[in-house]
Order: sequence, then C-alpha cells, then structure tokens
Amino acid sequence: MARVLITQPVYAEATAELRAQGHEVVERNGPPMSAEGLAEAAAGFHAVLTVLTDQVSEGVFAANPQLSVVANIAAGVDNIDRAAAAAHGVTVTNTPDSLTDATADLTMALLLAVARRVPEGDRQVRDGRFSGWTLQQEPMGTDVTGARLGIIGFGKIGRAVARRAQHGFGMSIATLARDGREPQAQGLEVSTVGLDELLADCDVISLHCPLTTETRHLIDAHALARMPAHALLLNTGRGPLVDERALAEALRDGIIAGAGLDVYEHEPDVDPLLLQQRERVVLLPHVGSATERTRRDICAVAARNAAEALAGKTPPDLVAAG
Repeated sequence: MARVLITQPVYAEATAELRAQGHEVVERNGPPMSAEGLAEAAAGFHAVLTVLTDQVSEGVFAANPQLSVVANIAAGVDNIDRAAAAAHGVTVTNTPDSLTDATADLTMALLLAVARRVPEGDRQVRDGRFSGWTLQQEPMGTDVTGARLGIIGFGKIGRAVARRAQHGFGMSIATLARDGREPQAQGLEVSTVGLDELLADCDVISLHCPLTTETRHLIDAHALARMPAHALLLNTGRGPLVDERALAEALRDGIIAGAGLDVYEHEPDVDPLLLQQRERVVLLPHVGSATERTRRDICAVAARNAAEALAGKTPPDLVAAG
C-alpha cells in the first residue's frame, strides 16, 4: 500500500478512507513549507495532500520520482506547477465544489460590510461615540439593492455570487464576454461586456477568476482609474489579481470609494498603506471557506481524490492526469 503525506492537520474523518484501504497516513503539523521544504518532506511518499500555501514546484517532482498524486485541498491549483506534474506523470486534483457556497456567502458579507460601513459603525458604538439617531447620521453607507455588479470570473463561485446578488438584492449583473458561460441557462439575466466597459459601468467589481499570467495585476492603477469614484472592489479570489499598492493609493486618493478583501498579494503580509485605510475598507484573514462544514468537506474530498487515484481510478476532481 502507499504512503500518504498530509502537509497540515485535517479532520480525522478525512483520512478514514485512506487508512481503510491500508495506506500509511502521516500528518505534518507545522508552518507552511517552501518548495525546498516540501521536496524534502515528500521523500518516500506516493501521495501528498497539499494546501494552497504549499509550493509544489518542479523540484518537488524531480526529487521524488515515487510521487504519483498531489491532492490539493483548495479550489485553485496555482500553487502547483501543473506542467511539471504532467511531465513527471503525477496526477493533480483539487476541491472545486465544496467551498462554492461559503465563498459566495462571504463575498456578499464583504459587499454589505463595505457598502453599509458595518465595521465603522461597530467601532463607533464600542468607542462610545454613538450619541443617538440623526437624519444625516455617520457612518452613511451606500445602497446595494439595485446596484450594478461586475463579476470577473463567471465560474461556479462567480455564478453563485450572481444568484445571491440578483435574486436577493435585485442587482444587475455584468461579466466579461470571455467569461460568459451561458448565464441565461443559470436562471440569471447577465450582460457580457468588455473589461473597460465592465470597469466603467459597474458600481461593484467582484473578482473570482483564477490566477494566471494574464490575470496577475488585472486590477492595477489603470483599471482602478477606469472605475467610477463611488465604486467598490471585492476580492475573494486570489490576492495577486490586484496590485495591492495601487489599490491602497486609489483608496487613499479617492479614486474609488471602498474595498473588501479576503486575499492579499503577499500573504500573510498586507501592504502597510492599505492597512492605514480605515473607512469603507474591510480586510479579512483569508476566511472565504472558513466554516466548519466547508473545511471538513474539502479535506474529505481531497482524501477521496487521493484514494481513487492511488487505486488506479480516475479521481472525481481531476485537474491533470498522471
């Protein structure tokens, strides 16, 4: 039977199927590993369950010719060199479905928190600055109902956000023409436009696309300047989709009105200028999938993918075949 390394502790039930098949399972308990650290840790293992902070580089595959499966406990796989995996005959899987609802829910929470300035109101009450209701009361928010939402990345999470926004808040939805995946068939009314039009015409921009060479810094100083001054930016996708310093400067200078972020360009570090922005800016510690049910599910799905691949079967969430 195979040896399976899990780079961070998972829920006990996630490994039950692996152990039931007779595999030896080793859970590592420590900080995220560099590519070099993972290459060393994976010595002698046939499968590795990784997380998005693990850098699975060509060196990992080259140093471990016995490795046949990398099961990523995440929807994305930008932490894995897929070309190198294919070249070394390693199967790669992910967990694309389990975190859709949790991430979409959090996106809407960020939208409401930024638009209605929830953290500022909370601080006002806690600091003893709430002196009673007035007609022109601060913090004054902006309306979400009826606003226009631009979604970049119309995959499962993007569509889940669109459903919540349109059916729950009557928002009109726009997405990039290249992202349009028969939106009408999803029970949604969605217009497909070019990037410049989407940036210029939407009240809110929400990012849900994968990180690629083309999408890195998709939202830079030029893109931010195209957005209306009242616009809000949400990112629950990948941190490097946004040029973080350009965003911080745009918020400071009033180029856009606000932002809600759950991911950052250089996690866990956040641009100091961004941290200084205290109004209409909500910063969360990458908790898009952080519900008990969702985290349990993604661990179980990754373990199931690894078990299927080790058994010589096609895993349900195959990204790249070995």
